[in-house]
Amino acid sequence: MIDGRQTVGANDLILVTGATGFIGARLVETLLERGFRRVRCLSRPSSDTSELEAIAARYPDASLEVIVGNLLSPDDCAAAARDVFLIFNLAAGTGQKSFPDAFMNSTVTTRNLLEASARQKCLRRFVSISSFAVYSNTEGHLLDELSPVERQPELRGEAYCFAKVKQEQIATEYCKKSGISHVIVRPGYVYGPGKQAISDRVGIDTFGVFLHLGGSNTIPLTYVDNCAEAIALAGLRDDVEGEVFNVVDDNLPTSRQFLRMYKRNVRRFRSVYVPRVVSYAFCCLWERYADWSQGQLPRAFNRSRWNAYWRKTRYSNKKLKTRLGWAPKVSTAEGLSRYFAACVESR
Repeated sequence: MIDGRQTVGANDLILVTGATGFIGARLVETLLERGFRRVRCLSRPSSDTSELEAIAARYPDASLEVIVGNLLSPDDCAAAARDVFLIFNLAAGTGQKSFPDAFMNSTVTTRNLLEASARQKCLRRFVSISSFAVYSNTEGHLLDELSPVERQPELRGEAYCFAKVKQEQIATEYCKKSGISHVIVRPGYVYGPGKQAISDRVGIDTFGVFLHLGGSNTIPLTYVDNCAEAIALAGLRDDVEGEVFNVVDDNLPTSRQFLRMYKRNVRRFRSVYVPRVVSYAFCCLWERYADWSQGQLPRAFNRSRWNAYWRKTRYSNKKLKTRLGWAPKVSTAEGLSRYFAACVESR
Protein backbone atom coordinates (compact mmCIF):
# COMPACT_ATOMS: atom_id res chain seq x y z
CA MET A 1 0.00 0.00 0.00
CA ILE A 2 0.95 3.68 -0.14
CA ASP A 3 3.51 4.97 2.37
CA GLY A 4 5.39 8.22 2.98
CA ARG A 5 8.63 7.28 1.21
CA GLN A 6 7.32 7.27 -2.33
CA THR A 7 7.98 9.47 -5.32
CA VAL A 8 4.28 10.01 -6.05
CA GLY A 9 0.98 10.16 -4.19
CA ALA A 10 -2.23 8.24 -4.71
CA ASN A 11 -3.74 10.89 -7.00
CA ASP A 12 -0.63 11.70 -9.04
CA LEU A 13 -0.82 10.62 -12.68
CA ILE A 14 1.29 7.61 -13.69
CA LEU A 15 2.06 6.63 -17.29
CA VAL A 16 2.70 3.04 -18.37
CA THR A 17 3.90 2.53 -21.93
CA GLY A 18 3.65 -0.96 -23.37
CA ALA A 19 0.64 -1.36 -21.08
CA THR A 20 -1.03 -4.02 -23.24
CA GLY A 21 2.05 -6.24 -23.12
CA PHE A 22 2.73 -9.31 -21.03
CA ILE A 23 4.38 -7.38 -18.17
CA GLY A 24 2.69 -4.04 -18.76
CA ALA A 25 -0.86 -5.16 -18.01
CA ARG A 26 0.25 -6.83 -14.79
CA LEU A 27 2.12 -3.69 -13.76
CA VAL A 28 -1.03 -1.61 -14.27
CA GLU A 29 -2.99 -3.91 -11.97
CA THR A 30 -0.17 -3.89 -9.42
CA LEU A 31 -0.31 -0.09 -9.24
CA LEU A 32 -4.09 -0.14 -8.79
CA GLU A 33 -3.75 -2.83 -6.11
CA ARG A 34 -1.37 -0.51 -4.28
CA GLY A 35 -4.00 2.22 -4.15
CA PHE A 36 -2.95 4.52 -6.99
CA ARG A 37 -6.02 5.97 -8.61
CA ARG A 38 -4.78 7.64 -11.81
CA VAL A 39 -2.98 5.48 -14.36
CA ARG A 40 -2.62 6.35 -18.03
CA CYS A 41 -1.87 3.50 -20.45
CA LEU A 42 -0.35 4.05 -23.86
CA SER A 43 -1.46 1.50 -26.45
CA ARG A 44 -0.40 1.09 -30.06
CA PRO A 45 -3.24 1.31 -32.60
CA SER A 46 -2.93 -2.40 -33.36
CA SER A 47 -2.88 -3.57 -29.73
CA ASP A 48 -5.68 -5.47 -27.99
CA THR A 49 -6.90 -3.43 -25.01
CA SER A 50 -9.41 -5.98 -23.71
CA GLU A 51 -7.23 -6.95 -20.73
CA LEU A 52 -6.91 -3.32 -19.67
CA GLU A 53 -10.67 -2.93 -19.97
CA ALA A 54 -11.11 -5.95 -17.70
CA ILE A 55 -8.69 -4.45 -15.17
CA ALA A 56 -10.58 -1.13 -15.25
CA ALA A 57 -13.80 -3.00 -14.49
CA ARG A 58 -12.21 -4.55 -11.40
CA TYR A 59 -11.22 -1.11 -10.07
CA PRO A 60 -14.25 1.13 -10.71
CA ASP A 61 -13.06 3.77 -8.24
CA ALA A 62 -9.80 4.34 -10.12
CA SER A 63 -9.23 6.35 -13.30
CA LEU A 64 -7.63 4.03 -15.85
CA GLU A 65 -7.11 6.04 -19.01
CA VAL A 66 -6.17 4.23 -22.24
CA ILE A 67 -4.84 6.40 -25.04
CA VAL A 68 -3.83 5.18 -28.49
CA GLY A 69 -0.58 6.43 -29.92
CA ASN A 70 2.89 5.71 -31.27
CA LEU A 71 6.03 6.80 -29.45
CA LEU A 72 7.68 7.50 -32.78
CA SER A 73 5.29 10.46 -33.02
CA PRO A 74 6.39 13.53 -30.98
CA ASP A 75 2.76 14.66 -30.79
CA ASP A 76 1.65 11.30 -29.35
CA CYS A 77 4.52 11.45 -26.85
CA ALA A 78 3.43 14.93 -25.77
CA ALA A 79 -0.13 13.72 -25.24
CA ALA A 80 1.03 10.68 -23.28
CA ALA A 81 3.42 12.65 -21.03
CA ARG A 82 1.07 15.54 -20.25
CA ASP A 83 0.80 16.12 -16.45
CA VAL A 84 2.56 12.83 -15.68
CA PHE A 85 4.61 12.46 -12.47
CA LEU A 86 5.96 8.93 -12.97
CA ILE A 87 6.69 6.96 -16.15
CA PHE A 88 7.24 3.23 -16.51
CA ASN A 89 8.63 2.73 -20.00
CA LEU A 90 7.95 -0.86 -21.04
CA ALA A 91 7.42 -0.14 -24.74
CA ALA A 92 10.00 -1.99 -26.85
CA GLY A 93 10.38 -3.55 -30.26
CA THR A 94 10.55 -7.11 -28.93
CA GLY A 95 9.27 -8.60 -32.18
CA GLN A 96 11.65 -6.61 -34.35
CA LYS A 97 14.44 -8.74 -35.82
CA SER A 98 16.19 -6.05 -37.85
CA PHE A 99 18.59 -3.70 -36.11
CA PRO A 100 17.02 -0.50 -37.55
CA ASP A 101 13.50 -1.52 -36.47
CA ALA A 102 14.62 -2.53 -32.99
CA PHE A 103 16.60 0.69 -32.59
CA MET A 104 13.67 2.82 -33.72
CA ASN A 105 11.10 1.07 -31.51
CA SER A 106 13.23 0.97 -28.35
CA THR A 107 15.81 3.75 -28.49
CA VAL A 108 14.26 6.50 -30.60
CA THR A 109 10.92 6.07 -28.85
CA THR A 110 12.63 6.45 -25.46
CA ARG A 111 14.29 9.67 -26.57
CA ASN A 112 11.00 11.05 -27.88
CA LEU A 113 9.21 10.25 -24.62
CA LEU A 114 11.97 11.81 -22.51
CA GLU A 115 11.95 14.99 -24.60
CA ALA A 116 8.19 15.29 -24.21
CA SER A 117 8.45 14.63 -20.47
CA ALA A 118 11.18 17.20 -19.94
CA ARG A 119 8.97 19.91 -21.44
CA GLN A 120 6.25 19.11 -18.92
CA LYS A 121 8.59 19.79 -15.96
CA CYS A 122 6.55 17.69 -13.54
CA LEU A 123 8.14 14.25 -13.99
CA ARG A 124 9.60 12.84 -10.76
CA ARG A 125 10.89 9.47 -11.95
CA PHE A 126 11.52 7.71 -15.26
CA VAL A 127 11.82 3.92 -15.03
CA SER A 128 13.49 2.16 -17.97
CA ILE A 129 12.68 -1.52 -18.34
CA SER A 130 15.71 -3.24 -19.80
CA SER A 131 16.75 -6.91 -19.79
CA PHE A 132 19.44 -9.40 -18.82
CA ALA A 133 20.16 -9.40 -22.56
CA VAL A 134 22.44 -6.37 -22.07
CA TYR A 135 25.01 -8.28 -19.98
CA SER A 136 28.14 -9.61 -21.66
CA ASN A 137 28.52 -12.25 -18.90
CA THR A 138 32.22 -12.79 -19.55
CA GLU A 139 33.56 -12.25 -16.03
CA GLY A 140 33.12 -14.70 -13.16
CA HIS A 141 30.19 -16.97 -12.41
CA LEU A 142 27.90 -14.53 -10.52
CA LEU A 143 25.78 -12.09 -12.50
CA ASP A 144 24.60 -9.04 -10.57
CA GLU A 145 24.15 -5.31 -11.15
CA LEU A 146 27.93 -4.76 -11.23
CA SER A 147 28.47 -7.20 -14.09
CA PRO A 148 29.65 -5.60 -17.36
CA VAL A 149 27.26 -4.67 -20.13
CA GLU A 150 28.02 -5.46 -23.78
CA ARG A 151 30.40 -2.83 -25.15
CA GLN A 152 29.80 -3.92 -28.74
CA PRO A 153 26.23 -5.26 -28.69
CA GLU A 154 26.09 -5.39 -32.49
CA LEU A 155 28.52 -8.33 -32.40
CA ARG A 156 25.96 -10.46 -30.52
CA GLY A 157 23.92 -10.62 -33.72
CA GLU A 158 20.70 -9.88 -31.78
CA ALA A 159 18.75 -6.75 -32.59
CA TYR A 160 17.01 -6.84 -29.19
CA CYS A 161 20.30 -6.83 -27.26
CA PHE A 162 21.63 -3.98 -29.40
CA ALA A 163 18.48 -1.90 -28.94
CA LYS A 164 18.32 -2.43 -25.17
CA VAL A 165 21.95 -1.40 -24.67
CA LYS A 166 21.39 1.74 -26.73
CA GLN A 167 18.10 2.43 -24.94
CA GLU A 168 19.85 2.32 -21.56
CA GLN A 169 22.59 4.63 -22.81
CA ILE A 170 20.27 7.29 -24.18
CA ALA A 171 17.97 7.19 -21.14
CA THR A 172 20.89 7.51 -18.71
CA GLU A 173 22.54 10.32 -20.64
CA TYR A 174 19.33 12.28 -21.22
CA CYS A 175 18.11 11.97 -17.63
CA LYS A 176 21.50 13.06 -16.28
CA LYS A 177 21.57 16.07 -18.61
CA SER A 178 17.95 17.03 -17.86
CA GLY A 179 17.98 16.34 -14.13
CA ILE A 180 15.28 13.64 -14.39
CA SER A 181 15.35 10.94 -11.72
CA HIS A 182 16.00 7.66 -13.49
CA VAL A 183 16.06 3.97 -12.51
CA ILE A 184 16.84 0.96 -14.70
CA VAL A 185 15.17 -2.42 -14.11
CA ARG A 186 16.65 -5.50 -15.79
CA PRO A 187 14.40 -8.56 -15.55
CA GLY A 188 15.67 -12.04 -16.25
CA TYR A 189 13.40 -14.34 -18.25
CA VAL A 190 9.83 -13.32 -17.41
CA TYR A 191 7.36 -16.22 -17.55
CA GLY A 192 3.81 -17.06 -16.62
CA PRO A 193 0.38 -17.73 -18.15
CA GLY A 194 0.15 -16.00 -21.50
CA LYS A 195 3.75 -16.71 -22.50
CA GLN A 196 4.23 -20.29 -23.60
CA ALA A 197 7.69 -20.15 -25.19
CA ILE A 198 10.64 -22.01 -23.69
CA SER A 199 13.57 -19.69 -23.05
CA ASP A 200 16.57 -19.89 -25.39
CA ARG A 201 18.63 -20.28 -22.23
CA VAL A 202 17.22 -23.80 -22.01
CA GLY A 203 17.71 -24.62 -25.68
CA ILE A 204 16.67 -24.00 -29.27
CA ASP A 205 14.80 -25.93 -31.94
CA THR A 206 16.28 -24.10 -34.93
CA PHE A 207 17.49 -27.28 -36.61
CA GLY A 208 14.30 -29.34 -36.43
CA VAL A 209 15.14 -30.96 -33.09
CA PHE A 210 15.28 -29.32 -29.69
CA LEU A 211 18.93 -28.81 -28.75
CA HIS A 212 19.24 -28.69 -24.99
CA LEU A 213 22.09 -26.23 -24.40
CA GLY A 214 21.54 -25.15 -20.81
CA GLY A 215 22.43 -28.38 -19.03
CA SER A 216 23.13 -27.70 -15.36
CA ASN A 217 22.99 -23.91 -15.83
CA THR A 218 20.56 -21.99 -13.62
CA ILE A 219 17.73 -20.31 -15.55
CA PRO A 220 17.11 -16.67 -14.41
CA LEU A 221 13.34 -16.91 -14.18
CA THR A 222 11.02 -14.31 -12.71
CA TYR A 223 7.27 -14.85 -12.55
CA VAL A 224 5.35 -12.02 -14.20
CA ASP A 225 3.60 -10.93 -10.98
CA ASN A 226 6.94 -10.80 -9.12
CA CYS A 227 8.52 -8.85 -11.95
CA ALA A 228 5.68 -6.30 -12.01
CA GLU A 229 6.02 -5.81 -8.25
CA ALA A 230 9.77 -5.13 -8.61
CA ILE A 231 9.16 -2.61 -11.40
CA ALA A 232 6.54 -0.81 -9.34
CA LEU A 233 8.87 -0.55 -6.34
CA ALA A 234 11.67 0.84 -8.53
CA GLY A 235 9.39 3.68 -9.56
CA LEU A 236 7.92 4.38 -6.15
CA ARG A 237 10.93 4.25 -3.84
CA ASP A 238 12.29 7.79 -3.44
CA ASP A 239 15.95 7.08 -2.54
CA VAL A 240 17.15 4.88 -5.42
CA GLU A 241 17.79 7.48 -8.11
CA GLY A 242 20.31 6.41 -10.75
CA GLU A 243 20.38 2.78 -9.64
CA VAL A 244 20.04 -0.50 -11.53
CA PHE A 245 18.05 -3.51 -10.30
CA ASN A 246 18.13 -7.07 -11.58
CA VAL A 247 14.96 -9.12 -11.18
CA VAL A 248 15.13 -12.88 -10.63
CA ASP A 249 13.16 -15.10 -8.28
CA ASP A 250 14.37 -17.42 -5.53
CA ASN A 251 15.01 -21.18 -5.80
CA LEU A 252 15.68 -21.10 -9.53
CA PRO A 253 15.72 -24.40 -11.44
CA THR A 254 18.54 -25.56 -13.66
CA SER A 255 17.90 -25.89 -17.36
CA ARG A 256 17.83 -29.66 -17.01
CA GLN A 257 15.31 -29.53 -14.17
CA PHE A 258 13.10 -27.10 -16.08
CA LEU A 259 13.11 -29.22 -19.23
CA ARG A 260 12.31 -32.37 -17.27
CA MET A 261 9.36 -30.66 -15.53
CA TYR A 262 8.09 -29.21 -18.82
CA LYS A 263 8.07 -32.62 -20.50
CA ARG A 264 6.32 -34.22 -17.53
CA ASN A 265 3.67 -31.53 -17.12
CA VAL A 266 3.05 -30.14 -20.62
CA ARG A 267 4.16 -32.38 -23.48
CA ARG A 268 6.90 -34.79 -24.38
CA PHE A 269 9.23 -34.12 -27.28
CA ARG A 270 12.64 -35.24 -28.44
CA SER A 271 15.61 -33.26 -27.20
CA VAL A 272 19.35 -33.72 -27.56
CA TYR A 273 21.72 -32.49 -24.90
CA VAL A 274 24.71 -30.57 -26.23
CA PRO A 275 27.63 -30.32 -23.74
CA ARG A 276 29.03 -26.83 -23.13
CA VAL A 277 32.37 -27.54 -24.76
CA VAL A 278 30.59 -28.66 -27.93
CA SER A 279 28.18 -25.71 -28.02
CA TYR A 280 31.04 -23.27 -27.47
CA ALA A 281 33.10 -24.82 -30.27
CA PHE A 282 30.05 -24.71 -32.58
CA CYS A 283 29.51 -20.99 -31.81
CA CYS A 284 33.18 -20.25 -32.47
CA LEU A 285 33.13 -22.02 -35.84
CA TRP A 286 29.85 -20.39 -36.85
CA GLU A 287 31.19 -16.95 -35.91
CA ARG A 288 34.41 -17.41 -37.86
CA TYR A 289 32.63 -18.68 -40.94
CA ALA A 290 30.10 -15.84 -40.75
CA ASP A 291 32.93 -13.30 -40.61
CA TRP A 292 34.82 -15.06 -43.42
CA SER A 293 31.70 -15.10 -45.62
CA GLN A 294 31.36 -11.33 -45.14
CA GLY A 295 27.73 -11.43 -44.14
CA GLN A 296 26.46 -14.25 -46.36
CA LEU A 297 25.91 -16.27 -43.18
CA PRO A 298 24.37 -14.23 -40.31
CA ARG A 299 26.13 -14.21 -36.94
CA ALA A 300 23.24 -16.12 -35.37
CA PHE A 301 25.65 -18.13 -33.18
CA ASN A 302 28.79 -16.59 -31.72
CA ARG A 303 30.86 -16.42 -28.55
CA SER A 304 29.03 -13.34 -27.29
CA ARG A 305 25.70 -15.12 -27.49
CA TRP A 306 27.17 -18.25 -25.87
CA ASN A 307 28.46 -16.24 -22.92
CA ALA A 308 25.13 -14.46 -22.49
CA TYR A 309 22.90 -17.53 -22.65
CA TRP A 310 24.81 -20.76 -22.02
CA ARG A 311 27.81 -19.94 -19.85
CA LYS A 312 27.67 -21.42 -16.34
CA THR A 313 26.19 -18.59 -14.24
CA ARG A 314 24.58 -17.84 -10.89
CA TYR A 315 22.20 -14.91 -10.37
CA SER A 316 21.63 -12.57 -7.45
CA ASN A 317 18.53 -10.64 -6.33
CA LYS A 318 20.17 -9.39 -3.13
CA LYS A 319 20.12 -5.70 -4.13
CA LEU A 320 16.46 -5.88 -5.12
CA LYS A 321 15.60 -7.24 -1.69
CA THR A 322 17.80 -4.98 0.41
CA ARG A 323 17.25 -1.67 -1.42
CA LEU A 324 13.62 -2.03 -2.49
CA GLY A 325 12.31 -4.44 0.14
CA TRP A 326 11.13 -6.76 -2.64
CA ALA A 327 10.18 -10.36 -2.04
CA PRO A 328 8.58 -12.74 -4.56
CA LYS A 329 4.85 -13.01 -3.94
CA VAL A 330 4.65 -16.16 -6.05
CA SER A 331 7.15 -18.92 -5.31
CA THR A 332 9.00 -20.55 -8.18
CA ALA A 333 7.22 -23.85 -7.50
CA GLU A 334 3.80 -22.18 -7.68
CA GLY A 335 4.80 -20.04 -10.66
CA LEU A 336 5.95 -23.04 -12.66
CA SER A 337 2.77 -24.91 -11.76
CA ARG A 338 0.64 -22.04 -13.10
CA TYR A 339 2.82 -21.71 -16.19
CA PHE A 340 2.65 -25.42 -17.05
CA ALA A 341 -1.12 -25.49 -16.52
CA ALA A 342 -1.56 -22.52 -18.86
CA CYS A 343 0.64 -24.20 -21.48
CA VAL A 344 -1.55 -27.30 -21.38
CA GLU A 345 -4.72 -25.24 -21.57
CA SER A 346 -3.47 -23.35 -24.63
CA ARG A 347 -2.64 -26.50 -26.62
